[in-house]
Amino acid sequence: MRAVGYQKSLPVTDENALVDIELPVPEAKGHDLLVEVKAVSVNPVDTKVRMRAEPAPGQWKILGWDAAGVVKAVGPDVKRFQPGDEVYYAGAVTRQGCNSEFHLVDERIAGHKPRSLNWAEAAAMPLTTVTAWEMLFDRLDITRLVPGAAQAILIIGAGGGVGSMAVQLARRPGNITVIGTASRPETFEWARSLGAHYMIDHRQKLAPQIEALGIGAPGYVFSITQTDRHFPDVVQLIAPQGRFGLIDDPPSLDIMPFKAKSVSAHWELMFTRSTFQTADMIRQAEILEEVSSLVDAGVLRTTLNEVLGPINAANLRKAHALLESGTVKGKIVLEGFGS
Repeated sequence: MRAVGYQKSLPVTDENALVDIELPVPEAKGHDLLVEVKAVSVNPVDTKVRMRAEPAPGQWKILGWDAAGVVKAVGPDVKRFQPGDEVYYAGAVTRQGCNSEFHLVDERIAGHKPRSLNWAEAAAMPLTTVTAWEMLFDRLDITRLVPGAAQAILIIGAGGGVGSMAVQLARRPGNITVIGTASRPETFEWARSLGAHYMIDHRQKLAPQIEALGIGAPGYVFSITQTDRHFPDVVQLIAPQGRFGLIDDPPSLDIMPFKAKSVSAHWELMFTRSTFQTADMIRQAEILEEVSSLVDAGVLRTTLNEVLGPINAANLRKAHALLESGTVKGKIVLEGFGS
């Protein structure tokens, strides 16, 4: 089968950073689905893994943690799917990624593709959707109100992939004011189009901008990017007994300043359930199934912004370069393997 992989961690400008290769088709075992991949999208985790994790000598590392495709075969323990089913999923960081013609994924972290979306639109959604859903509803629990706080959430980095889904999902309870941050006119407008009530500029101090809105101190803050830079503002602007969540990788994070306000801090990594095979691992499948229903009902929309072309090394290197620039709006997708 055709695939894109690497053997050495190299800058994306190096032609060997990602190369076109041929590999055997894997075999579905246990809870595995063997999926014929139709489209994939790229995420910051792809670039991070490429630069931090090298395979054993002589082996290939395959990236990619967002896919949509067709089930071709199932393992003996599979109960929820059969060959021919259309699926979408983010997969597991402990296994080979989906930048290949055929890919194995555990059925407990896969969902049926929304019927109303094409392959590219569906591939844009899984990783960012599960990340945003778990942060909002499992970690920050925005349905449980913070006494005395403005029933509002500040989403730092609302224009990117995770932010695009977080804005939409935060609107679902119906009583949460959504404040997003961005730095460019196009990302301001993008987040507003997805449902943000207010937008502020994260190139400037956040706390004075929140105060100027006149709505009070937000009960929740979801930091997607540059947490170390914005943290002093977060300490100042968040409400007493508020809840703070983050997904990025600050070099260090001293949360002692939260003590006076009894603010709780929450990490979110959507790969936790699959990495540790947690007892509630199937929750990710349930999330994807519910999201499929919400998309088909017109409640949620895909955050696809650009299709770069077919799945090959040249296009994936281009996608990685765009992600590393830090200026991506929504999601970048590659579709098909060409002739």
